[in-house]
Amino acid sequence: MLIRPHDRAVDDDEWRRLVVEHPFGTLIAPGTNRDLPVVVPTHIHFDGSSTIRLHLAKPNPVWAALNDNPRCMFVVIAAVAYVPTSWEAPPDTPPEWGIPTSHYATVQLDCTATVSDDPSVIRSHLADQLATMQPDEPYGDPRDPAAPYATELRQIRGLELAIDDVRAKFKFDGAEPDAVRRQVADGYRRRDSPADRAALAHLIRRHPPDPSS
Repeated sequence: MLIRPHDRAVDDDEWRRLVVEHPFGTLIAPGTNRDLPVVVPTHIHFDGSSTIRLHLAKPNPVWAALNDNPRCMFVVIAAVAYVPTSWEAPPDTPPEWGIPTSHYATVQLDCTATVSDDPSVIRSHLADQLATMQPDEPYGDPRDPAAPYATELRQIRGLELAIDDVRAKFKFDGAEPDAVRRQVADGYRRRDSPADRAALAHLIRRHPPDPSS
């Protein structure tokens, strides 16, 4: 992934916060001697530091790939928005000839996988995921020996991903002049989709336009 200096994460907290706030992504397991990797979209629990936990059904083809090669990647993408020509056109130039672009935040995590069929480990992973996904909703504790999960536990495996390396990109017009960033910000406010609001928040946080310029 190309990451220009102005698109890099400002620190580890920035990419970690993105993963915490967007606990859904794509697990990519290359295995060995495969034409293509196994690709799995899934929710996760991220501990906020260096470990991801999740569970998947036993028939999932990812297990064979991870058995061959525990190295894998987990990718999170958020705040994806298209920026049209007129928003990117420098002031006093034809708006139809601006150069359109895409804005987004993404984190690519290089990981080493540990697979578990231990019911106690799987119960712990389930508890972590429930706490992440529905902190304000009632749920039974999967770690309780009396939890009615016996049949379901036999149908899934636990997966822990140790994060070994990180590539994070926050592409929000960091190299553009303030006048263009103001146009983009105004365009996001007018269009006002959920993705626009997310992209605008990143743009203002990372590269706030100077109103005096």
